[in-house]
Amino acid sequence: MNIKIITVGKLKEKYLVQGINEYTKRLAKYCKINLIEVADEKAPEKLSEAEMIQVKEKEGERILAKIKEQEYVFALAINGKNPSSEEFAATLDSLQTSGKSQFVFVIGGSLGLSNQVLKRSNTKISFGKMTYPHQLMRLILVEQIYRTFRINNNEPYHK
Repeated sequence: MNIKIITVGKLKEKYLVQGINEYTKRLAKYCKINLIEVADEKAPEKLSEAEMIQVKEKEGERILAKIKEQEYVFALAINGKNPSSEEFAATLDSLQTSGKSQFVFVIGGSLGLSNQVLKRSNTKISFGKMTYPHQLMRLILVEQIYRTFRINNNEPYHK
């Protein structure tokens, strides 16, 4: 299985980088994982609705350029499905059984994802109604992917 995580912006926080590195190291025995950062669009603090859309569209173009036609795309979106860890594991297992082997997870920038990226996604998932910094979501996502493999391989992992 090949997993690609596409994120907007450069991750600078050392503690998050260390956590992500730990989980990607653990994931190496289960899959090939590739972390891709695309540039965020520089924008002033106060933006009009039109300017926000423009920023998301520019970031979206960069994201879409990294996605191949055959890849199954999960977009992290606040209005997406909110599965439990077990449901998420079952979804990935079912997709694999049906022949899918290339998965992409997309985390947008601070303004979210463009409509084009959301339309390209096969599934929208949410990690709840709370708002998390998009940098922290990288660590949470990688941990949940690792948890998925542990669940699907009937291996112990804390609940």
